[in-house]
Amino acid sequence: MLKSFTLACGLLAMGTVAASAHITLEVGEASVPGAYKAVFRVGHGCAGSPTTKVRVQIPDGVIAVKPMPHAGWTIETVKGPYGKAYDYYGEKVDSGVKEVVWQGGNLPDSYYDEFVLRAYLTSDLKPGTTLYFPVIQECEQGSERWIEIPAAGKDADDYETPAPGLKLVPKP
Repeated sequence: MLKSFTLACGLLAMGTVAASAHITLEVGEASVPGAYKAVFRVGHGCAGSPTTKVRVQIPDGVIAVKPMPHAGWTIETVKGPYGKAYDYYGEKVDSGVKEVVWQGGNLPDSYYDEFVLRAYLTSDLKPGTTLYFPVIQECEQGSERWIEIPAAGKDADDYETPAPGLKLVPKP
């Protein structure tokens, strides 16, 4: 019995290590429509090399993006047209931030950090689905592309480099 318990604990610990190896969202669930604070957790570098840039692609239906400054890093936003016009508190918006880039810092592989943005999740997004934010992590040597979006019938655990996912729920 003790041997089985020890084995189960070891397997659980290995699963936890594997799960923390990805870039993840601190809060993995949000109601739509509504404001959302996305906290992207970067748990390691690229094969031991320090992280120097984090690029987050903003999915359709996510508007009014405002990244949070991060000490020692610069922020760049890439703007462009949305696929359609959205109502944002009575104002029609048809373009905005499509990508956020934090760069210039140096996050050693032995540390983790968080990168934050605030956004509005539109009513076009459907409760019961998962919204994915593809992320490219660049390092002094190499990069990690956290861009895999699960196909129908699969989930992020089925992939080696999944994009961070946000489960959408109805507004309470």
